[in-house]
Amino acid sequence: MDKNTLYYLTFARLGYITTSLPALATTFAVAYSVMFDFHGSTATHCHVPNILPSISAAIGRTPQQYIWRIFISLHAAPRFLCAMSYYGWHKQVHVGAKQSTYIFLVKTAILLHIIENMMLVFLTCISSSDNRGIHENSFIVFIITSWMYMLLTIGLCKWSRKYSGKSNKTYNDSYKYKKLFAFCNISAFSLAVYLYFRHNWYCEPYIYSWFALCEYVTIFTNILFHGTAIMDFREYSAAVVLTDLIQKHK
Repeated sequence: MDKNTLYYLTFARLGYITTSLPALATTFAVAYSVMFDFHGSTATHCHVPNILPSISAAIGRTPQQYIWRIFISLHAAPRFLCAMSYYGWHKQVHVGAKQSTYIFLVKTAILLHIIENMMLVFLTCISSSDNRGIHENSFIVFIITSWMYMLLTIGLCKWSRKYSGKSNKTYNDSYKYKKLFAFCNISAFSLAVYLYFRHNWYCEPYIYSWFALCEYVTIFTNILFHGTAIMDFREYSAAVVLTDLIQKHK
């Protein structure tokens, strides 16, 4: 490290830290609920047997609630940095006469990414017991912006593959994984909605557990989708560098 750089962190390491926070928070909340509050966390109004707690049940109790809020809040700041990094990353691509349209879609995708992240923080810090309206609306906006961001990002990556020459194995793998995780995320959440209403309509044993499992898949596929940034930015680092050095490279 030279005198112009005070500190740097490879984006890969930053990405692993960022993605591990919500993954660990989810795993801890579910595992703690099953081990120490099984009956309370798996109980529903139907009074039928279940073996898994829903996410809201798992993070609605202490100490799970504290761990969840702290870890999600900590992971939010690097997510904003990642969003702006993607803005610069996508802008490197030139698509000829459609460049203005491409840049507009890039800006839209970044805005969706930022809103998704903000809504996740809102619904995490404001529980349904604190303010049910804000919590539910934040969740709805989170899901909508998450799906829109995933689909738009896949479209932009497909576009950039055509015009930028980014066709190496790592880039192709990242594009492939983005499509896979987006498909699994949308499918899992759609199935979760069906199982939720089926549980409320028929009160069948273990249906709510299947609903909970679909919630877990939704969370982890969202984490994995955003985790593909590790592959996209594998050659980059976040650093504290001398301002004059940055000015010289502009």
